[in-house]
Amino acid sequence: MTKPPFTVSAKAVNLVAEISGLIERYAIRLEQADALLLRKANRVKTIYGSLGIEGNTLTESQVSDILDGKRVVAPIRQIREVKNAIKTYELYPQLNPFSVPDLLKAHGVMMEALADDAGSFRRGNVGVFAGKEVVHIAPPADRVPGLIEDLMHWTKSAEDHWLIRSCVFHYEFEFIHPFSDGNGRMGRLWQSLILGQLHPLFEHLPIENMVYANQQTYYDAINTSTDQGECGTFIDFMLQEIFDALSLRSQTFRPDVGVNVGVNVGVNEQKILTRLNEDRHITAKQLAVFLSITPRQVERILKKLKEKELIRRVGSDKSGYWEIVKRP
Repeated sequence: MTKPPFTVSAKAVNLVAEISGLIERYAIRLEQADALLLRKANRVKTIYGSLGIEGNTLTESQVSDILDGKRVVAPIRQIREVKNAIKTYELYPQLNPFSVPDLLKAHGVMMEALADDAGSFRRGNVGVFAGKEVVHIAPPADRVPGLIEDLMHWTKSAEDHWLIRSCVFHYEFEFIHPFSDGNGRMGRLWQSLILGQLHPLFEHLPIENMVYANQQTYYDAINTSTDQGECGTFIDFMLQEIFDALSLRSQTFRPDVGVNVGVNVGVNEQKILTRLNEDRHITAKQLAVFLSITPRQVERILKKLKEKELIRRVGSDKSGYWEIVKRP
């Protein structure tokens, strides 16, 4: 068994402690009256975020419609990606994160009709490109089965905290690049499975949605770790994403109302809050069409909602999203 190279920074140590403190708060949140609705919403966010990182352009509301069995007009491949991801995440309780056969089974479902070798390790050598530039040459194909087996064995038996182990696995999985396609979505799923060894609530925490909002930083963390020869930078990044996801979703929120009782909002403010809850990547222009008002009027309403501390913008204007927050 080979131990992957990594360092645990002071930041990582602090984040592990803070995340550990948030876990029980989120567990309590998942026991409230709207728990089933919350779990469904978080599953949608997980799938939407993970596929969005890979270039899928379906909105959060479209992903929700597909989950509900509704007809969605969109590119066939993108719909297939969503349907496959839904089926794969439904397998979550049955998957052993330390089983190679389970990994191949999950990949077979995730990439069904999307890759000719779905459910099998890649048979050829691959490189990871940024445009025309090669940023990573993955290990030879004939080494992949042994490397994955070794990585799983280390992850299961190491004495490091599960939070650290899950991040190391995620990075090393992407470094090995075991499949011809689907490595990103499988790596993110498998980290969640490993985190399930720490607490079952991680099945219902949409970390992928946070990563999607910061996807360039995600790729930068992977590339920096590769350049440094160890994944300390990636550990710091992923722990921060886990902490942020737990922090935001440990708060009490009523999806049926959109805001906390006692906060005064206008009719259009309420409509925008409802739409932001359905699709957090919706643009001001799209909101304007929805409300039959001008984009400038929408911007003014969004500004008021931010001033009332009901919403905030997470990430950049281009790739970020709206977060509905709890009023103090």
